[in-house]
Amino acid sequence: MSKRLVAYFSASGVTARTARELADAVNADLYEIKPSVAYTPADLDWNDKKSRSTVEMTDPSSRPALADHDAMISQYDTILLGFPVWWYTAPSILRTFLESYDFTGKTVALFATSGGSGLGNAAADLSSSCPGAVIKGGRLLNGAISEAAVRQWVETL
Repeated sequence: MSKRLVAYFSASGVTARTARELADAVNADLYEIKPSVAYTPADLDWNDKKSRSTVEMTDPSSRPALADHDAMISQYDTILLGFPVWWYTAPSILRTFLESYDFTGKTVALFATSGGSGLGNAAADLSSSCPGAVIKGGRLLNGAISEAAVRQWVETL
């Protein structure tokens, strides 16, 4: 059995709950990807073209700063990487996280929470940020997760 990490970014707490349930279900360690400056409700207002999240998501070079660089990626074979879907993809802070560590030889499987869209182009969008890794499109995990289903999914990675 490979050693697994559930690493996640959560702006409102929804993805955090899902990440904890997933980590428990598949016996994985847990790591929260935190921005150096927490997002406020105003920052997350996607209807406001000047909100922080909108500005970040419309600038391909945006790399929001991380609060820490404490993830021990080298200790893991498989990283289950979770996030809320923003603009049909992963938030920019996921690129910051992936570019901050060496994922060579790792399997990175995505999971996300969303109020209305799927994972979109997240796997393709993030692949250039973790060269040397095998990145897999993963799963949309909204609501209560089925432990049996997520165990089966993770075993196939």
